Amino acid sequence: MTASTDAANGRPLTGWGVLAWVIGFFAVIFAANGAFIYLAVSTFPGVEVASSYKAGQDYEADVAAAEAQAARGWVVDAHPALNAAGAAVSVTFHDRDGVAIAGLDVTVTLAHTVDTAHDRTVVLTETAPGAYSGELDGIRAGRWTLVLDAERRGERVFMSRNVVDLQR
Repeated sequence: MTASTDAANGRPLTGWGVLAWVIGFFAVIFAANGAFIYLAVSTFPGVEVASSYKAGQDYEADVAAAEAQAARGWVVDAHPALNAAGAAVSVTFHDRDGVAIAGLDVTVTLAHTVDTAHDRTVVLTETAPGAYSGELDGIRAGRWTLVLDAERRGERVFMSRNVVDLQR
């Protein structure tokens, strides 16, 4: 039976040396895990809706609104594009017969997929019957969630939520 030795100074490897190596190994693991936990918690709020209870209460109304929206058969085209200041968004609304839909109050939100501090909202202006446009400052290239909300006389008549990739 031969004893293991520490190659650097020729000392035999004892139980205390093994214990020091094991403690050091786990200390590195715990430090790395702690750093990752801190970064995960400090950079992502983890909130999709402000109140899940309220969202649950509104579920039936949301389903009815989605069914009414589908029954209208509207064709809506949204075109976000990056520019020097941020992003320009143009949206067109047509009914199922191709007739432009005018007189809507249209709001667009570009929501950052990770950090809500980067979310931007703009109320679009009607540039022609059924055509709406607006500018958002501070938008960078990347993946965004485009939330399109249209109202007529205070009633929501259209809402969509789509993931878009904005590239320069």
